[in-house]
Amino acid sequence: MVTRSVTATAPGKINVCLRVGPLRDDGYHDVATIYQAVSLLEEVTATESADFTASFSGPIDTSHLTVDESNLVIRAARAVAAASGYTGGADIQVVKRVPIAGGMGGGSADAAATLVAVDALWGTNLGMPTLAEIAATLGADVPFALHGGTALGVGRGDVLSPVLAKSTFHWVLVLNEVGLSTPDVFRQLDRHRAEHSIEIETVAIEPAIDPNLLQALRSGDAKALAEYLRNDLQAAALQLMPNLGETLEFGETHGALAGIVSGSGPTVALLVADEDSAVSLAASLTADGRNAISVSAPALGARLD
Repeated sequence: MVTRSVTATAPGKINVCLRVGPLRDDGYHDVATIYQAVSLLEEVTATESADFTASFSGPIDTSHLTVDESNLVIRAARAVAAASGYTGGADIQVVKRVPIAGGMGGGSADAAATLVAVDALWGTNLGMPTLAEIAATLGADVPFALHGGTALGVGRGDVLSPVLAKSTFHWVLVLNEVGLSTPDVFRQLDRHRAEHSIEIETVAIEPAIDPNLLQALRSGDAKALAEYLRNDLQAAALQLMPNLGETLEFGETHGALAGIVSGSGPTVALLVADEDSAVSLAASLTADGRNAISVSAPALGARLD
């Protein structure tokens, strides 16, 4: 009997803007963010199996990833089975290119690609609305990885509204071998705000995105967009990993229009004017000993390969 396999891909993301509200009583924060999917893709192959298993490979070190029931790809596959009544399983092989704990939603991309792959493999045909509902139960960034493009995220970041982004934007990503824990970065943000409450601006209870940033995206104007990059987590990430500041400075003095720490970091995203500028800056960063790649955005969401 021939064993069937289906492959799907899903994009990593950067946060073009991330505004974070104050710490809530339940320990969480409201956010307002602009996600942009980039052309750095995770690849998931699901193969028919009696049980649920997962394995990881790729150009980045995945040796420390757990592959038990807690892994997000197994949770995603089991969620599709539960929603559809499917009684079999899947062996899920992930080729990872998005950095782990890098602020780019790599695990969320794996989960989104898994949803699409097993739905096609099993012929469950749940449809995008149902897959999006499942995605929201798996993590705040999973719904965006499913949809891709450019989107406004509010609440935990999982309530999405599409944002029109005309033309293509070019970014250079500087990857780190060492990751940052998202909870650690949020805790550092809360400490920083408490210690410097007099000097820093009042934190908006309901964070919002500057309309000028949305207009820059709509017009496809990279120079205008560069003026409005903002990440409320950046100061906390820099405090935990000070060398990120050197990377931002290097990028901005070697051709970047602006730079930003993506999400909770430590990936640094440098916005450039065009593709040639991206190739040139990535080469300069690489020559300086940094792991840099050029990408374009927005990219499509999770889809069959």
